[in-house]
This record gives sequence, C-alpha cells and structure tokens, in this order.
Amino acid sequence: MKVATKAFIQSPIFKEVLMFGGLFAVALIVSTLIGDHAFATSLINESDNPAAIAGATGGEGSIRDLIQTILNFALGFLGFVATIMVIYGGFLYVTSAGNDDAVGKAKNILLYSIIGIVIILISFALINTVLGAGTGSEDGATTTTTTVQ
Repeated sequence: MKVATKAFIQSPIFKEVLMFGGLFAVALIVSTLIGDHAFATSLINESDNPAAIAGATGGEGSIRDLIQTILNFALGFLGFVATIMVIYGGFLYVTSAGNDDAVGKAKNILLYSIIGIVIILISFALINTVLGAGTGSEDGATTTTTTVQ
C-alpha cells in the first residue's frame, strides 16, 4: 500500500492535478479580490492624485480595467510570438529537403505553435468575458451618462 501511494504521488498525473488545483485556487482568490468593491476602492486613497494615476495607466479608472488591459497586451504579445513560431516552423518544413529529423522538428514546432494560438484565443475570450462581466453592459465596455443642467 505504501509503494502504491508513493508511486501515485510521484506520477505526472498527480503533479498536473495538483498544479491545476493550485492555479485554480489562486484564480478564485484573485477574482474574489478584484470583484470586491471595497478592496478595489481601497487601493486609491483620497491623498492620491487620481488624474496622475489615470495618466500613468492610460486612462483606466478601475483596477479591473487595468488588469484586463495588461492581460490583453500580454496575450497579444504571446499571439505575436506564436505566429512567428508558425512562420519559423513552416520555413523549417519547406527547407528540410526530405530530411526526416528536420521534417519532424518542423511538424512539432507547427503543432505546438497552433496549440499555443488556440490556448491564447481561448484565454483572451475567457479573460474578456470574466473581467467584462462586472461592468453591466453587453460588450464589456463601461457606459457613463452625463446630464447637462
């Protein structure tokens, strides 16, 4: 029984499940903190200069919008890198000249790059859906109305 437990703990499946569970827990904690209005408003004090903060963050007024902008930028950069890797894999495939090792390497690069692009697109959709859900509009953008008196 002890040997089976030790083998299970050392198995790659256990490590992957443990890693997924940890990342899921961190995501839940972060989403709870971001969704908590008291936490988000306590980040900026009355003594801070909101105009300077808005200028430094590109005009983002809330921490949720700022995090969404940063994550969208990071995913865009990763998409660019994955696209470059697809081009590199295609170049290796075309110039392999029938060499089986080079063809295999090129196919692996293409496969993993395309899987990366799919994961990036799914992440982009999830991030914009989850972080845009709290704004109250259908497209995720905040709407403000002003009245002139």
